Formats: sequence, C-alpha cells, structure tokens
Amino acid sequence: MAAFGGWDMPIQYPEGIMKSHLHTRESAGLFDVSHMLGVVVRGADRVAFMESLCVADLQALPAGMGTLSVLTNESGGVIDDMIVTNAGDHLYMVINAGHEDKDLPHMEEHLKKFVASGKDCSIESLPKNGILALQGPKAASVLQSLTKADVSQMAFMSAQKMDVCGIECFVARSGYTGEDGFEIAVPPGSGPNHQVTTIWSTLLDKPEVMPVGLGARDSLRLEAGLCLYGNDLDDVVSS
Repeated sequence: MAAFGGWDMPIQYPEGIMKSHLHTRESAGLFDVSHMLGVVVRGADRVAFMESLCVADLQALPAGMGTLSVLTNESGGVIDDMIVTNAGDHLYMVINAGHEDKDLPHMEEHLKKFVASGKDCSIESLPKNGILALQGPKAASVLQSLTKADVSQMAFMSAQKMDVCGIECFVARSGYTGEDGFEIAVPPGSGPNHQVTTIWSTLLDKPEVMPVGLGARDSLRLEAGLCLYGNDLDDVVSS
C-alpha cells in the first residue's frame, strides 16, 4: 500500500505489476479508482459556467457523451485534468485524486460571481460514490454478463445509467489504459457495506478479470501516452 492523493492504495496485488499489465492488455483488469471525485453541475447556465473554466466545447457536446478537458487558471496553467460528460439535465465531471481541495474552491469562487450576475448554476460533489474501472479487450463481454443494457451500442466516451449487478450505476466507456473499457460510478446504497464492494467481488469472480494496482496503472497509461497530473501537467506546465 502507498499514499496517493490522500488515499491508501495498492501498488500491486500478489500477481505483480508485469502480470497485471499484460493481463489488462490481453483480457480484463479491474481498478478501484474510488479516489476520483464525481461532481455534478446543474442549472440552466451550467454549460456557460463550465466553458468559462475549462477548454472543452461543451455547447457542442451531445447528450450522453463525454470529453477530456482541463481546468485552467487565469494564466492558462492546468489546475487539473478531468472528464466532463453531458448527462442531459446536468454535467457530470470526474476530477483527480486529492485535488478537491483546490478544484472545488476554484469552481466555487467563480460560481459565486457567476450566480451573482444573475446566472443559474450549482455544483455538488459526490464523495461517497465508488468508482471502478474495468479495462481490456474482454471488458465489454464481462460487463455485458452483469447488465441488461446493450453495452455494444456504447461508443467511446459515451455514458449512461444502467443496472450492474442490480445496482443503478453511471457507466462511461472510457479509461486510463489505452484499452477498451468502462468506468462505473456506484452510489453507496443504504446498507452497512458500500454497493461498490458487491460489484468488485462479482467482477473478480469472473475468470477473465484480475485486480490491478497503481504500478500497472502507471505503466499502462505511459504505454498509451496518457498524461498524469502532477507529473506531466501542473499549474505551469500545460504541454
């Protein structure tokens, strides 16, 4: 285990980094990325508000589709990278591990000015949600076995609500490995155990699936040429 963004996270599981990396490339790897934070942006002027803070063309983003973007400061430096999804009646963002202490205050500071000018917008973070990433060439067939939704109809970067193991989740066809895959946001539920544990255990019962830690997550994203905030991007390095 190691500290990462304010969380204790596994560097590797007993299978080791190399085997986990190759298994994700050949079959399906399962990542617990619950350290990532979901944020909901609501209101009639939500798109205008977010376009004032990030570089994405959200006005042109179709409902049910997401895009990679960056939250920038006044000098053009990157505060954080994130995924923003047009969820129909709201925008759904996923921001990086441990960055809520700077991302949310930045958004809230600008939100006060935005609302004071007569605009309609609000933000809500979802710290109790769990998020799992199922990645690899067999990810789609594994997920399909746990849901009645037709995941074959989901395009890359699309997202929708669906029941997984009988639990209503928000599922995006995206990831951080360069492979096909899905990111599954899971609400806590009302029971003593978080519902994400049910989906995690059910997925690991599948012979195609192996748990993957931070070590292989880093090697997979490096191999795919994907940036890591704080390493490849920061407040002064944006390219």
